[in-house]
Amino acid sequence: MIHPEIIVRVTDIAVVAESIKQFTFERVDGGSMPVFAPGAHIVVSMDDQGKLRRNPYSLMSSPSDSTSYQISVLRVVESRGGSAFMHEHVDVGDTMTISHPIDLFPLHATAKRHVLIAGGIGITPFLPMMEVLNESGQVFELHYSMRSRRRGAFLSELERRYGSRVSAEVDDEGGRLDTRKLLIDQPLGTHIYVCAPLPMIDLVFGVARELGWAEENLHREVFLAPPAGTPFYTNLAKSGTTVYVAEHQSLLESIEAAGIDVPYLCRGGACGQCETTVIDFDGQLMHHDIFLTDDENVSGTKIMPCVSRFVGASLTVEL
Repeated sequence: MIHPEIIVRVTDIAVVAESIKQFTFERVDGGSMPVFAPGAHIVVSMDDQGKLRRNPYSLMSSPSDSTSYQISVLRVVESRGGSAFMHEHVDVGDTMTISHPIDLFPLHATAKRHVLIAGGIGITPFLPMMEVLNESGQVFELHYSMRSRRRGAFLSELERRYGSRVSAEVDDEGGRLDTRKLLIDQPLGTHIYVCAPLPMIDLVFGVARELGWAEENLHREVFLAPPAGTPFYTNLAKSGTTVYVAEHQSLLESIEAAGIDVPYLCRGGACGQCETTVIDFDGQLMHHDIFLTDDENVSGTKIMPCVSRFVGASLTVEL
């Protein structure tokens, strides 16, 4: 692992919306938490009945508070185990292991205006962003889409604090974000930040590109969960071993279980750190990341083991 780990204790758990719990972590050694920038995330390690799970979660606490970190976790119905573990097995007083903060979704200092677009649990990285933007007097607005107000974590708090700069689009009230209207009226120098399910991100980015937005003004954060699939074996050429990837296990997890270290930052198919060379395969690579290009996918020379899978007779990678 690239970043050193921190042993923390769970000091508070709060239900903040339907199916969403907020967890507060403090260092077991009593020290200060590392400084982080708005938009950063941590990777939480979980010992789930002998299975090591590592899930990324955006930090939602104040960057000015070094006493603790806070994350929020949505209980996913078809969870591979991470969100279910956090909701069902983590209690106040438990010790856990987390990574140092990783910043893949930063605010851009040159922006004249910041438009934040959140979908569901995607609100979390925007809480520290809005705090910092507000304190520094920068211009921003939040558009927060949710299925219902019961699932709109922190909405009331945000509306009280930031007033008209917060707009809620609630599905069961007939609300819907008019993406084209929002993007077509923005002045030059505006940057867009989206944290939401991938279809919503694709929609916003698609409209922005149609309207001629520059790519450097478009920012997104999405953590893709490794999908389940048919079990398969993978040969690791450098290590001289073969690993078994179970139905609900990622290739990255199976490699780590074999004691082999693979670099990562997001574990969600976005950062590119775990990109691995494919030496040979007889079958089909199932690419589920958003990092590799279409040409790279077709070439069959790379795989992102954090989220991608394989179906076929044999797969050999460089590790």
